[in-house]
Amino acid sequence: MNLKTTAATAIAEVGAVLDRAIPQQVVGMAVPILAAKRIALYGVGREGLMMKSLAMRLFHLGLDAHVVGDMTTPPLGHGDLLIVSAGPGGFSTVDGLIGVAKAADAATMCVTATPGGTAPLSVDHIVHLDAQTMANDRTSQQSVLPMGSLFEAAQFLFFEMVILHLRDNLDLSADAMRGNHTNLE
Repeated sequence: MNLKTTAATAIAEVGAVLDRAIPQQVVGMAVPILAAKRIALYGVGREGLMMKSLAMRLFHLGLDAHVVGDMTTPPLGHGDLLIVSAGPGGFSTVDGLIGVAKAADAATMCVTATPGGTAPLSVDHIVHLDAQTMANDRTSQQSVLPMGSLFEAAQFLFFEMVILHLRDNLDLSADAMRGNHTNLE
C-alpha cells in the first residue's frame, strides 16, 4: 500500500461527499440551528465524537448547545432542537431519543448517509451526507477508508462548513468565537 496514494484517494472521497452536500445541506442544517433556543446533540461511537465536536463549535458560537448524556444537559421542549447522527439510518438509542424529543415538542434533525432509515424518516429535518458507513462497507464500491470512516471524516469537515456559515449569519468574528473557548486547559 502506498500511503501517499491512499491519502490522496481518501481526501478525494471526502471532497466528493462535500461537493454533493454543499451548499444545500449546510443551509438546511443551519436554519433550524439558528431558530433553536437550545440544542442537544447525540451520536453513537465515532459518529458521537463528531457530534461532540459540533456541540463544542456551536458553544464557541455562543449557542446553548449540549451533548446528550452529559450531566448538565437540560431538558428539551418547544423551541429546542435535538440533532442526532445515524449514518446507517438508525440506532435504537437514536430512535428512542428522537421519540423523547418529539414527545417534548422539540424539533428534531438527523445527519445521515441513509435518508430512508428509521431515524431520518421520523425527524423534522434531514441532513444527507452521501458517504459509505459501516452498514454498507462491504459493497463493490468501497472507500479506501475502513468501515464508516468516510462518513465520519466528511461529518467533521461538513460540520466546520456549517459553523463558518453560522458564524457569518451571526455576524461573529473568529476572535469572538475564541473568546468562548475554555481557559481551563
